[in-house]
Amino acid sequence: MLLNGCQPAENAEVVEFWAFGSEGEVARQLAGEFERLNPEIRVEVQQIPWSAAHEKLLTAYAGGNLPDVFQLGNTWIAEFAALRALDDVAVRFGNTGRKDDYFEGALDAAVVDGRMWAVPWYVDTRILFYRRDLLEAAGIASPPRSWEGWFDAMSRIREHTGDFGLFLPIDEWEVPVIFAMQLGAAPLKDGNRYGGFLHPDFRAAFDSYLRWFREKLAPAETSGQMANLYREFGRGYFAALITGPWNLGEFRRRLPNIDAVWDTAPLPSFDGSYPGISLAGGASLALAAASKRKEAAWKLVEFLAAPPQQVRLYRLTGDLPSGRTAWRDPVLAGDRKAQSFRSQMDRLLSPPKVPEWERIASRIAACAEKAVRGDMAPHAALEALNDEVDRILEKRRWLLERGL
Repeated sequence: MLLNGCQPAENAEVVEFWAFGSEGEVARQLAGEFERLNPEIRVEVQQIPWSAAHEKLLTAYAGGNLPDVFQLGNTWIAEFAALRALDDVAVRFGNTGRKDDYFEGALDAAVVDGRMWAVPWYVDTRILFYRRDLLEAAGIASPPRSWEGWFDAMSRIREHTGDFGLFLPIDEWEVPVIFAMQLGAAPLKDGNRYGGFLHPDFRAAFDSYLRWFREKLAPAETSGQMANLYREFGRGYFAALITGPWNLGEFRRRLPNIDAVWDTAPLPSFDGSYPGISLAGGASLALAAASKRKEAAWKLVEFLAAPPQQVRLYRLTGDLPSGRTAWRDPVLAGDRKAQSFRSQMDRLLSPPKVPEWERIASRIAACAEKAVRGDMAPHAALEALNDEVDRILEKRRWLLERGL
């Protein structure tokens, strides 16, 4: 394989690497540089769409064909750790001396039951994107630091323009969970054995979420119902939204005419702290437990996770670095809109680390949509959600009770 003008040795050890989505599109470029520095290793990259990645990994695991190194969504780590598909990388990672460089929230996402199963590659968290001009026209000079302040600001914009304040897609689970985390409510309780959605703090967080729709400050629309998110933001149909780093590039490319008047801000809070808590999403790099080439595979992981490659990944894809050193690079340090994400990195929490989380998250989204649309009363929706989640976790309780 010829990559970046160099060729690994004929007898090079082959390491198989699976990467997903936009990361898969650039993985060959990153692997080419690695091969130049390590000619005794050849990297075979397989690019897989995110939509097929989870099933592809499970199928490979069932057939004993997992690659040596693979990208793993952070909410999948607990699932593949439970399957014993991953190699514990704590010792190898400790030997790199880079632990203190990583943001605590990013590092914690890779740890399940006290063991480190992957190395953070990039962080996907949520912050506010907003129209600075619309806030200023409503008499608000700077982004508020509390949710109550944002509620007041969006109310003023509603009065001033007649349009909505904040876009919160009603088919997404992230914002209800962020609100709950900020109020100290955990989605699951009793060692993640049962749903925690009936706790008073979670009810309060859910009510705060629904308030945006009750007061007509957020449109009761799903992400699919919003015909064109960028066009609607550009014309002022809504003044702010909670979204992730991929939209830094998208907004700049799709909305050049308003680039000077939109901005970003870390999430506000309910308790006066700033920034408020957000989610530690993103992806990590894992070693297959069954790999027969772990030394060579680890060299690839260590290379990809190093600060220079984190910066290069950001330049190529917009993925946010999981380590502090990379954020000192001029491409990030000089980008004021990206720096809001840097501020948010200090206040991240992971969702519950259970194999069932993807199913639970989809049920939270369904619950939120029913409550927003008025199909179910909020208390009834949460009770139904709690019952569903308890059933989803039934097998987990059975296994834990037997020490399995």
